[in-house]
Amino acid sequence: MARILFFTVGALLAATPAFAMHISEGILPLNWALFWSLAILPFLALGVKRLNFLAREDLSLKPLVGLLAAVVFIISCMPIPVPTAGTCSHPCGTGIAAILIGPLVSVVITAVALLIQALFLAHGGLSTMGANTFSMGVVGSLVGWLAFRSVRRMGGSLAVSGFIGGMLADWGTYTATSLILSLGIRGESPLLPLFYKVVLAFIPTQLPLGILEGVITAGMVTLLYKKRPDLLVKMRVITEKELPNHA
Repeated sequence: MARILFFTVGALLAATPAFAMHISEGILPLNWALFWSLAILPFLALGVKRLNFLAREDLSLKPLVGLLAAVVFIISCMPIPVPTAGTCSHPCGTGIAAILIGPLVSVVITAVALLIQALFLAHGGLSTMGANTFSMGVVGSLVGWLAFRSVRRMGGSLAVSGFIGGMLADWGTYTATSLILSLGIRGESPLLPLFYKVVLAFIPTQLPLGILEGVITAGMVTLLYKKRPDLLVKMRVITEKELPNHA
């Protein structure tokens, strides 16, 4: 935990507001910014309810949620500018959060990370926080969680499932971001041609970043399985029969 805190403080001190990650402040018209802010409210409410339920079952999950929030914050603080899209590419971290603690709590984790980034790092923005939370927290978390669970049901290993879950969570986030941007800035223009252009603008950076995030997610899940498999059982990522020393 001390190391996570050290890196978090380092990220805060090293960050510069030279450019904004996520969808930048002022990019979306007011009506779309308000729409996405309202759209995330049910997911946040369900996420808080789920978090409270898990905390009542096991108080030790609270530090884990805090740790995952720090992970999402740090991972998503590595922006690569995409000037043609009016935003930046970056890893997300919501795939690993959703896999370990569930997609609903991952939405809450994402919202907290984005709020801190908007307030203290000038990354993203308050007016676009709803849109950024929807793409990264709602879509990214659900896609990553569903992909991981689906591959596991088909017999995939933790490493393969984690890789696919992390990669698709990242790519799902930016597909959603492209759609949100296109809806907000298209004016009277047709939606699909603009959507394709925004997606193409992201591909050079987000294609390799998605693969990298898949590798990171697979590595984190595998490391937990080797070092603390009991945590994976507690979070229902694996069953007791899948423990390394299970007879």
